[in-house]
Order: sequence, then structure tokens, then C-alpha cells
Amino acid sequence: MKRNILLVIPVLLACLIVLGHSSPEQKKEAELREKAEKVDALFRQWDNGEKPGGSVAVVYDGRMVYSNGFGQANLEYNIPNTSETIYHIASISKQFTVYAILLLEQQGKLSIDDDIRDYIPEVPDFGHTITLRHLANHTSGMRDQWNLLGMAGWRLDDVITKEHILRYTGRQQELNFLPGEQYLYSNTGFTLLGEVAARVSGMSFNEFAIKNIFEPLGMENTFFYDDHEKIVPNRAYSYYSDRSNNSYKKRVLSYANAGATSLFTRVEDLSRWAIFMNRPDSEKTSLVEAMNEKATLNNGDTFGGALGQFVDEHKGLNRIQHGGSDAGYRTFMGRFPDHDFAVIVFSNYASFNPARYAMQIADIYLDDHVDSSGPEPLYNEKDYQTFDPDHLKQFEGHYVNHHNAVTRNFIIRDGILLYSTGNLSVPLIPVEKELFHLPGTQVTVRFTNHEGQMRAEVQPSEAPAEFVREMPVDYREEELEKFTGYYFSEELQTTYSVVLEEGKLIARHLRTGDINLTPVSENLFRGDAWHINRITFEEESGSITGFRASSGRVWDLLFERISD
Repeated sequence: MKRNILLVIPVLLACLIVLGHSSPEQKKEAELREKAEKVDALFRQWDNGEKPGGSVAVVYDGRMVYSNGFGQANLEYNIPNTSETIYHIASISKQFTVYAILLLEQQGKLSIDDDIRDYIPEVPDFGHTITLRHLANHTSGMRDQWNLLGMAGWRLDDVITKEHILRYTGRQQELNFLPGEQYLYSNTGFTLLGEVAARVSGMSFNEFAIKNIFEPLGMENTFFYDDHEKIVPNRAYSYYSDRSNNSYKKRVLSYANAGATSLFTRVEDLSRWAIFMNRPDSEKTSLVEAMNEKATLNNGDTFGGALGQFVDEHKGLNRIQHGGSDAGYRTFMGRFPDHDFAVIVFSNYASFNPARYAMQIADIYLDDHVDSSGPEPLYNEKDYQTFDPDHLKQFEGHYVNHHNAVTRNFIIRDGILLYSTGNLSVPLIPVEKELFHLPGTQVTVRFTNHEGQMRAEVQPSEAPAEFVREMPVDYREEELEKFTGYYFSEELQTTYSVVLEEGKLIARHLRTGDINLTPVSENLFRGDAWHINRITFEEESGSITGFRASSGRVWDLLFERISD
């Protein structure tokens, strides 16, 4: 492990420290060396020539005080990761895309509150204005590009260009929700923002970013990778674990698009960006402040999202952060502007958790500031109440979330209401007649009776979290026959066949294979693929006319039944 602390203490000063004549500056340097050794110890398990690893940098008081690499950048040629290794950093890219838009706004060439169709008229007219701001804070309602491509039969290791994404985006006929009404992470918005920057500036997005962002900050090894055939010296390749034979395999990434992802950089370069974001010059302060401000929904609520970043807390400290995940790359950057601190962790291994390591590093450097007591519980024992089992009985039953096809059961055992996810049942403690708390967590369940139908709202949850009580569905094999047939999406120009095999319903795509469909409610099925996890069949006069397919970031995309 070859650490570059950039704060090498001269031999003479080291001797003075030993003699007890150290200055405050020398004591600080010694403390930094001690903290660096603790960070080294965190990654010692990765520091060998037989597995992938990553690179780390720490920024403190306006300078990079630590950088290091561990594990292998290339397992085939035994090339180690260093602080100068270049990584694909995935969604950390988004803050640079937003910054490019704000630069263009500062130059008077656009406004972040402009309609996206002013610049990219190929975006469909959904009847509601989608602004650049909506795109930049994930409130546009636009369906996510990766989920759309997955539904259309693409693999994420295919060559995916900006043009491919724009074509599918241009064919969309519906939004997930009205702009500004909700938050839902959407990569599509940032590909569009990158294209806006290109069209307004008259150069490629990568060229604009190099000239206006990377070169001014001295980020000499940073660029948007918009050409999947481009050779990049000193890059890390990404890997995952093959559990079947206890080995590593390559996880291929062939993206040729930029904006939502595809920034290539090294931790030392990103440190320059972190320093700038924590200490912007006077000319750019307003841009950085705009990026750090929490976004608001139409009703005035905030949700933690900002422009290309997220604003939250870590152990009582204000944090601004974003992570990234593509192929086997896992990345994270967390800034603590109040303490002029930032930590950057890149990895080329799919099972690596960079955010967890980053916060362990933050705890080492900010040990005098962090609150390790943990979050205050929502409720304490003094808030808990006791109700008769007859009162609890009204909440028992099988509940279905029609948004994501997830089911939950609430059952009474020994006078306690249990919340069951199928594999695990946990007790719920009442704090009000209809409000229950899962002890030791921030989770609550509120029951409501809506026109005779019991519902349960589980919070916190990113997706709609309302569960409706229903009788469990139990289709006979002959009843499943009505769902079989061929279904076509005009928006995606792709077809699924729904077949019945060995009593089970399967949605089959010629390219991506089978999706097993498990019945959840009448005409509602749960899928077991990342790109389709819910299918709701539409029925008219006893005949199935089509289905609506959903995944986490695409809601209710229509497939029409074209034949039996």
C-alpha cells in the first residue's frame, strides 16, 4: 500500500516532536499521520494482488490530506489501484452536469427554470411544463432511461449511446407523475441536461465540461466518457464475485452516453472539485449555494434532494453526498462543508460499500464533532399504549401494495400485532389507536378505514407505501390461461409473450428471457426481473386487452395485447 499523504514532515521537525518541542502545526501533522494510519487499517483486507479494491482521498482544511489505492485495477495484468487510477464514477457525474447548466445560466444563455422543450423539442409534450430544474432534482416525472431500455430488451452491458436514450425518451407517451408533484430518481433528466449544455454551447458536452469545469480546476485526468471505444490509460476495470466457483469475473460497461453517468476521474482530481465546492471563489459562490439548497415539491415539502446531490445528516453533522453504481463500479463522495471536510471512495468491485467506508473515514477525522449516540427514537416506552386484542383484531389480514406488488401480513400473537414480510415477523407497539411503531427503528404503520376497506401506510418509504387489505388471490391453472398471449409496446417497439408453463405464468422476451409472474391480487402480478417487477393486466368485458408494466423508476407503461 503506497500512501501519498502530501504532508510529509521533514526529518528535522520530526525530531523536534520527539524532543517535545512541537508547534501546533507539528502536532496537527502528527495527528493527521495517526488518522491516516487508521484509514490504512480499514482497507488492509483489500491490499493484495488477488482481488479488486479501490482508491481513497480525504480533503480537510482546503487541501488533500490523504490519498491511497488498494487492491487491483486489472486482475488480468496484476496492475494495482493507486490514487492516480482512473475510475468510471457513475452517478457522482450528475453534480457536474448540473454545474454546467448553472454556468450557462450565469452566462445568460439559459435559465434553469426554462422548459426542456425549448432546447430539446424531441421531448414529448406531456401537457405539463418540465423545467430543467425538475430534471436536475428528480421531480420531472420522466421515466428512467435504464429501466426503459431494460423493458425494451436491452442489457446494461450493451453499447448504449446518447442517441439511443433520446430516441426512447422521445417515444414516451406518459409521465410517472406530474412535474414537481413527487420525487423519483431519474437518470433520463441528466442525459437531457447534458444534451442541453451541448446544444446551447455548440460543442459536445465533454468538450464543454473540460473547457469550463475540469481545466479551470486543474482536473487534468477527468472527462466524460462518451466513446465506448476510447482507450484510457491507467483505468480500473470492474469486477464481481462468481459465487459458484469462488472467483472474480469482469463486469463489462459499454456506455457511450454522458450526463447521468460516465465521468472518468481519479480521487486526486475529485479532491480538487471537493475543495472548490467547500470553498468556492466569490464568482461561483451563488452557483454552489444553489446546488446545495434542498429542492421543494409543488406543495412546499422538501425530500433531501438538491441539484445533482443529496443533503442529509451523518451523526448530527450536515452532509452533502452522492454515490454511484454502474457495472462493478461503486463510488461515493461525501462533503461536510461546515467542517471543510470531504471524503472520496472509489471501488471497482460490485460488492464493495463505498458509503460505509467513507463514513468510517469521516468518523476518524471528525471524531471531535460526530454524535455517536445515534438518532433519537421516534417513540419511547412512555409513548407506548396497550389495547385490547379485540381492538387489534380489526387490523389483521393480508395487505397488498398495488404500486409495487409487495404483500404484507398483520397477525396477532400473544396479544401483540405482528408485522410480517413473509420471512420475518416483528412486533408493532401502539402509540395511538391506529398508529403503531416498530421499536428501535424509524418505521411506523398507520391504519385507516376507507369506505369499509382497511389500509395500512408504512413509513418511511420512497415509493407510495399504502397497503390495502384483500383476500389472498389463488388462481387455478385454467384461470391463468386468459392472460396468455402476445403484448406489444408502441413506446418501446418491443413484444412480450405471456405463456403458461407447469401451472405458472411467465412473461417472455426474445432477448432477455423469462420473467416469472406471481399472482398478488386480481389481475396484479409480481415480476422477478429488475426491469419489470409488476404487471397489471387490463380487462374489458371479460377479455384481457393489455397490461401495464412497472419497475422502480417506470410506472405503468402500456403493452397492448395483439394476439392470443
